[in-house]
Amino acid sequence: MKRLKESLIVAFSMYSKIPMPRCDWNEGSMSYAMCFWPLVGAVIGGLVYGWGMLSERLGVGAIFFAVIAILISVLVTGGIHLDGLLDTSDALSSWQTQERRLEILKDSHTGAFAIITCVFYALTLLGIYTQVDITALATIVFGFVLSRSLSGLAIINFKKAKQDGTVAKFSQNAQTKRVRVVMIIYITVISAIVMVINPLQGGVMLLAAVVTYLYYYHMAMKYFGGTTGDLAGWFLSLCELVMPLSVVLTGLITRSIG
Repeated sequence: MKRLKESLIVAFSMYSKIPMPRCDWNEGSMSYAMCFWPLVGAVIGGLVYGWGMLSERLGVGAIFFAVIAILISVLVTGGIHLDGLLDTSDALSSWQTQERRLEILKDSHTGAFAIITCVFYALTLLGIYTQVDITALATIVFGFVLSRSLSGLAIINFKKAKQDGTVAKFSQNAQTKRVRVVMIIYITVISAIVMVINPLQGGVMLLAAVVTYLYYYHMAMKYFGGTTGDLAGWFLSLCELVMPLSVVLTGLITRSIG
């Protein structure tokens, strides 16, 4: 029980800005940390849905709702995954060798393509959330758990580009088989829930997540020779853009046909 508690603390300390008690980061405390990572997504999803309900009650405008909904995720995580998205964008846009791309991921300087990606990402996400109603939001918020579950599964299953990075360290210290089972359970449960809430939108969202996951594998192996912490952040950020986009587009198409 103590090990599970410490793993929970490590997961929230690493992947969120939520204040947590201090604990030692060792093999024991990190062994199950990945199992609790999707719970950070559950916190974000709960806050976003709560904000959606409050916005509906108060009659908040679409843009204001969208801005706060986006900021909730950034504030809870501290932008750790967006950092991976931007670093990866710089590396991919360099069209350098595999070794050079890995070096760019570690470079603390921000390149032009990272800035362009940040603006594009923020504007696209803003546009998506201005089209979200409370019904669609009920499906979308589960994506925060699903994206982290898929990313955790990838960290366990994918080849590592580096053996000294954060991803490699977490993977080495993790109880691999048990973490894999837990991630699959998360994915199965979330899939069932969104299919019950809205079979069409939920099904399209799941398909979008799977396609993004497969593209992540292809991109990581082809351009980097494996995954890294930055690539994990890139995938999670992309997934949390593609999933709500798929839900919104499905709703718009359905209403236009109907």
